[in-house]
Amino acid sequence: MAHGHARPILLGLIGAPIAHSASPAMHEAAAEAVGLTAHYQLIDLPGADAAQLRAVLGALAPIGFAGVNVTFPYKEAILPLLDALSPGARAVSAVNTIVVRDGRLIGHNTDTTGFARALVQAFGPQPDGPVALVGAGGVGKAVAVALAQFPGLEVRLVDADPAKAAAVAAALDGHASLRVCRRIEEAVEGARGIVNGTPVGMLPDRGTPVPFGLLHPGMWVADAVYSPLWTPLLTEAARIGARTMTGRELAIHQALDAFALFTGRAAPASAMEQAFDRAVAPRAA
Repeated sequence: MAHGHARPILLGLIGAPIAHSASPAMHEAAAEAVGLTAHYQLIDLPGADAAQLRAVLGALAPIGFAGVNVTFPYKEAILPLLDALSPGARAVSAVNTIVVRDGRLIGHNTDTTGFARALVQAFGPQPDGPVALVGAGGVGKAVAVALAQFPGLEVRLVDADPAKAAAVAAALDGHASLRVCRRIEEAVEGARGIVNGTPVGMLPDRGTPVPFGLLHPGMWVADAVYSPLWTPLLTEAARIGARTMTGRELAIHQALDAFALFTGRAAPASAMEQAFDRAVAPRAA
């Protein structure tokens, strides 16, 4: 590494379980591609309460972290522990990226920007709707805000907890054509697109958030899960000839946006794509 003796940029991920995360590989490769050195630390916190989260967040600045990502199940729990929120994070009321600046913690949400960009790449500048969105948690909310950016796209949101779905609808009131559905069948009927914004299908879970009988070849299907890359839902969608987008695209685009926030530098997508594929390939085999 011919980068002199500059201290590595310290980054990390807070969540549980996160042993399978591709984030360390992606961010360290991105840093190398722009001539920096980064160390990306997994901070695995099973069952952390607010006091534990506060203690970990309070240590970030003194230890010298430039920033951390946040994943399931803490994207919403950390909100009250931050010093400031970006407009995007406030709109979603979930944070997946925290930037440490002058001892202050600023929350952002690159799931939203990342998903919107990934969707355009996969399905074109105006994806077909209506879209059935499963899940109103951290990722589901980010996806709802991303979908709201496409003019006139009808979103039908369904969650096991109807109150959560109603809260997202209220937050987006006036910004999106969003309807809360009680049942998945209602959301999917006549829909042209389906997005899974839940952890259903993430290993070791082998379930599907959408009964296979509701899928047809004329739709597009996107999944936020990337462990495995081909969830049971996507495998079945591809089998019947529907267009698909794996969680790879969201993972890479949210990481590119987070890296730019952490470092002020734009990393080449190719560096993160290759790192993601190397990290995930052994598990796909």
